[in-house]
Amino acid sequence: MLSHEENELVTRVGPGTPMGQTMRRYWMPALLSSELPEPDGAPVRVRLLGEDLVAFRTSDGDVGLIDDYCPHRGASMWLGRNEENGLRCVYHGWKFDIEGNCIDQLSEPDQFADKVRINAYPVVEMGGIAWAYMGPPDKKPAPPKFAWTQLPHTHRAVTKVVQECNWLQAMEGGIDTAHFPILHGAIKKNPREVGIAVDDAAILGDPARLEVELTDYGYRYFGLRTVDGVQRFVRGYQFVMPFTVLRPTKPHIEQIHGHYWVPMDDENCMVWNFYYSFGDEPMSEETRKDGFGGNRYDSHVDRETFRSHRDKSNDWMINRDMQKHDTYTGVNGVNQQDRAVQESMGLIVDRSREHLGPADAAIIATRKLLLDAVATVGKDGDPPGLSPSYYEVRAMERILDIDADWRAELMPLMHP
Repeated sequence: MLSHEENELVTRVGPGTPMGQTMRRYWMPALLSSELPEPDGAPVRVRLLGEDLVAFRTSDGDVGLIDDYCPHRGASMWLGRNEENGLRCVYHGWKFDIEGNCIDQLSEPDQFADKVRINAYPVVEMGGIAWAYMGPPDKKPAPPKFAWTQLPHTHRAVTKVVQECNWLQAMEGGIDTAHFPILHGAIKKNPREVGIAVDDAAILGDPARLEVELTDYGYRYFGLRTVDGVQRFVRGYQFVMPFTVLRPTKPHIEQIHGHYWVPMDDENCMVWNFYYSFGDEPMSEETRKDGFGGNRYDSHVDRETFRSHRDKSNDWMINRDMQKHDTYTGVNGVNQQDRAVQESMGLIVDRSREHLGPADAAIIATRKLLLDAVATVGKDGDPPGLSPSYYEVRAMERILDIDADWRAELMPLMHP
């Protein structure tokens, strides 16, 4: 468990907070490129690390990300007119470029635009995402070239959904492999009766034993399950600081899933879900457009607001009859099940009341990495995960004979 003080340290992300300053050292997904489909189109609201921001695509096609509030009188720049490589405030006509420079003041007879700036953050576009860097300019890290962002659009898909709780409890759910056969499993003795795949040893095997190995970008960890006493199911994940997880799909399928848990503020986060095929086979058109696993647009998530149809206000649409007879949760959709339990903890869970066990090894490792990173940044040092060493890492799983050398099998696949 964490002390109350430690819990405050890693969950509070607003401007000036230690965790907020640490987060600002990384590139963060800000919005989908498709949300800004055309030059000089409508601006888009963005909330990151407790800041209200506005994104817009310029006449030249670049993306700007600036403070939502005009430095003149505080009017919303989201109301602004997007024109000729700048966003113009509609209150008095002050106009700003993507670097934050004031380049025109319609209301001023004697202009002093060169003395005015609006807060602006650099943006790069990769993999259909506009990524923002909100930290010190001289500390900007290598661009976020995750392997999936470098693939053709036919081989990747990305969705996002708002989650109404603190970023850390959402992320800790994503790195917790022990919950899989329970939260996402079936009550019936034969899970196949309710549609669980025959080769899903995460459901059929014994409780997982975890092994965590630190790396320069975060860690890799393995969930090891014995299946029928003669096989071992090994599931290898990758954690990249500060909020990225790569996880495998199923044995011998050349696809990887992953998430970014990006703090909007202390009590809300944006969960990004990416999927990619690193083999010859492209992703299906349906998956690329609409997602899956409880993140499917329209049926699960509103594609305009990116909010889940199932939330605390409607008790996540829990079906008690389904819960009684079929599944532990009675909630439909893997990621919707995750959101339900994580949001049920409250906006910010009190970790001083926890009782952790061996199955929580990855969570314990994550918290230590975050606390160490906060301390490092506080001393003007560089936290882990800034270098390109994570670019090509993969997640992988295999079902092997109980006596097989699982490390020899998986490590070359996870670090090609």
